Amino acid sequence: MNHSHKLLAKAGRVLLGLLISLVLLVMVLHGLQIINAWQLPLKPVLAFLGGGSLSCWIAAQIMKGWHQSPRAAPRTLRWRRRVLFISLFLLISLNASTYLAAYTLTHVRDPGQWGLGFPKPTNIRTPQERGLSYSTHRLPINSSAWLEAWLIPATGTPAQGTVVMFPGNRSTKDRQLIGPAQTFSQLGYNSLLVDYRGVGGSSGYSTTVGMREAEDVVVAFNALPALDLQPPVIAYGVSMGSAAILNAIATQNLQPDAIIIELPFARFIDAVRSRLQHHQIPPFPLAELLVFWGGVQHGVNGFSHNPVEFARAIQCPTLVMQGQQDPWTTVAEVKTLFQQITAPKQLVIAPDGGHHQLIGIDRALWETSLSHFLQSINADRES
Repeated sequence: MNHSHKLLAKAGRVLLGLLISLVLLVMVLHGLQIINAWQLPLKPVLAFLGGGSLSCWIAAQIMKGWHQSPRAAPRTLRWRRRVLFISLFLLISLNASTYLAAYTLTHVRDPGQWGLGFPKPTNIRTPQERGLSYSTHRLPINSSAWLEAWLIPATGTPAQGTVVMFPGNRSTKDRQLIGPAQTFSQLGYNSLLVDYRGVGGSSGYSTTVGMREAEDVVVAFNALPALDLQPPVIAYGVSMGSAAILNAIATQNLQPDAIIIELPFARFIDAVRSRLQHHQIPPFPLAELLVFWGGVQHGVNGFSHNPVEFARAIQCPTLVMQGQQDPWTTVAEVKTLFQQITAPKQLVIAPDGGHHQLIGIDRALWETSLSHFLQSINADRES
């Protein structure tokens, strides 16, 4: 055991060698077009090998210093080694597991494809099944990425305006937006139902829970002139869709004529904590590690993703809808967010609602609240 530091150093070199070999192998196979490196879950593997190698090297240097100390008794050295090994094991295991969990929760894969992440959500139904006419549009993000959107025209002419609609996390336009769009159409509004990147008919295989999706909101709004969609333009979002809209207003200078947000969360870190608590998992330090590693993977800062702060930038009429029984976000948190809004605003709390759209819980309350809000917008524009 006197040369434990040498064994650790050797283990570190082995892990580093595996890391270099894997990178070279993937580069060669990708260059030969045998595999597509961009579709492989390489980040967690590379992070584990690189982090393990660095941890072994640090531990080896510490133990080497202990062995060279003439004052340390053999018994003391054994206990120090045990504590060090246990601490390193727990540290590496905790970070590796949360890194993999963050990757899985923020990535999707094609159905039937092997790998980390959830199967990519797809659109199963179409508006036609509700008796709605529609057209499909591809909104370009860049030369290789796009958003898919459905345009449902208003019933009757001329249209009263346009509603741009965004679903929640890992949901699609067919699951959460067709029902509300039907109501908007009956009220005389055109509806543009948008799939974020990573879901439905849009490109991509990842999600950032409303951070990068703020850019998708802007892409959809920029496409409105080409689609000949007239103002007033209203942004409608569900859960993560709400966060993306608020993020776009605060950081991307988005300026809708009004917004309707359902089931928003106040702070991203608190949303993660509440979900861990719901599943009886200790939130600390797992919530912090999940947000940190997810941010590393996507190049974003999850700790600053706070709709309660974005709400201060709202300058247009706002309708906020929330369920009293929502297990993820408390009414107190939503009221705090609501208080930050200085523009004309309305808050609707559904007594029997959870983290589900109000249209499916209390349709009468949803439609009444929506109708009154839209009427107030039209009245303000006419005055």
